[in-house]
Amino acid sequence: MPTDYLPIFVLGALATILGLLILAISRFLGPRHPHSRRMVPYESGITPQVSARMRFPVKFYLVAMLFIVFDIEAVFFYPWAVTFRQLRLFGFVEMLIFIGILLVGYFYIVKKGALEWE
Repeated sequence: MPTDYLPIFVLGALATILGLLILAISRFLGPRHPHSRRMVPYESGITPQVSARMRFPVKFYLVAMLFIVFDIEAVFFYPWAVTFRQLRLFGFVEMLIFIGILLVGYFYIVKKGALEWE
């Protein structure tokens, strides 16, 4: 029984050794010339105007979460579309209810002004 897991352990050991070897080689062979200019964040060749640690408004995160929610709901449409003929009227009604719930949520976030940029 333990011999069945031997290839998995060998693969894990080889991956760990290879990762450590690559890190060691880059540490010993890589250039080490720290300079204050090299430590500055680089963004498309433009000198940064503000600190890279600046805080973002909560609205950015809210829009990101809304994107994830509406992106995930799109994932539910694919299996429904594949099995649409087998589900018949029941599947159609269930999807209408699902879309209705999503529309209620969408109108709620529009009413709260979550998608308005100032």
